[in-house]
Amino acid sequence: MVATLKDVARRAGVSVKTVSNVVHGYAYVTEGMRERVQKALEELNYQPNLPARYLRKGRMGVIALAIPYLNNPYFAEIGKAVIAAASAHGYTVLLDHTDGERTKEAQVLSGMHPRLIDGVILSPLALDAQDLQPRQVETPLVLLGERLMKIPYDHILIDNVAAARVATEHLIQMGRRRIAAIGIQNTSTGETAHQRLRGYYEALEAAGLQLDQQLLIQSLAYNRADGVQAMRHLLTLDQPPDAVFCFNDLLALGASRAIFEAGLRIPEDVALVGFDDIEEARFATPSLTTLAPDKARIGELAVAHLVRRMNGTYNSPAEQIEAPFRLMQRESTLGRGAMDR
Repeated sequence: MVATLKDVARRAGVSVKTVSNVVHGYAYVTEGMRERVQKALEELNYQPNLPARYLRKGRMGVIALAIPYLNNPYFAEIGKAVIAAASAHGYTVLLDHTDGERTKEAQVLSGMHPRLIDGVILSPLALDAQDLQPRQVETPLVLLGERLMKIPYDHILIDNVAAARVATEHLIQMGRRRIAAIGIQNTSTGETAHQRLRGYYEALEAAGLQLDQQLLIQSLAYNRADGVQAMRHLLTLDQPPDAVFCFNDLLALGASRAIFEAGLRIPEDVALVGFDDIEEARFATPSLTTLAPDKARIGELAVAHLVRRMNGTYNSPAEQIEAPFRLMQRESTLGRGAMDR
């Protein structure tokens, strides 16, 4: 038999209302009463009837998360963080991937009927501000990523300019002077790349280093194969780089392979920094120095803001909320045997 609130109240010797207050985390319950109810909940293995609760509130208990690429470990790890945060709020996550395509991103907003989901967390690559006007969106929405648009939705992001500047400054502090950048994107949707390039420029300028256009390498797909190809090209230059800042970890891992194939050493001949701190970065040989966004915090912020909007308890204007980041220094810049720091 499934235990009910009445069963728990009878076991604890309290009212059903008191049990309900404990289950819902209300503050106005004495500590002794809370302990009695909690003991009864555990003894009876009480499980809340979430579907009934959501129906009473006119909710489904489901939020949608739409990310560009499932095969990119960064987005997979963001997905994991969102799922963990949503679970803590009692929500299930419906996961979809868009391949960064305009049609698929639009389908997330229009094809998922509001009676099936309670809200959406979206990382848009192709949709623009016009597509994301309130009249186009039927459910509460929170945005992820670095595409800054003047639209009335909460947006969770990191300061990519500052982060790229920190990564480049680290290479300069290690004595490197010909620092290449892999991941340039000259497209209207390449906002992340634009911001990271700006931070790279700022660090070079502050150090009095001249920019060499030969060291700027484009990449349309931020994957390992692009990293290999870009690094192979850089190594053919008359003056190859002594360091490389890659705009994501997959590019850096590909670049590492090309450096190895050329018989060069990391970091002695070429130091390497990535971006994202995917799990593979810690276990690569050599381990990869990388800029680490706080993915757990991104997930927590996205879900918390979405839940507040869904509950109607937060009526302030839309915000841009920055999550923290840190530089994880490893063997690809510090040398063999270096520990995370």
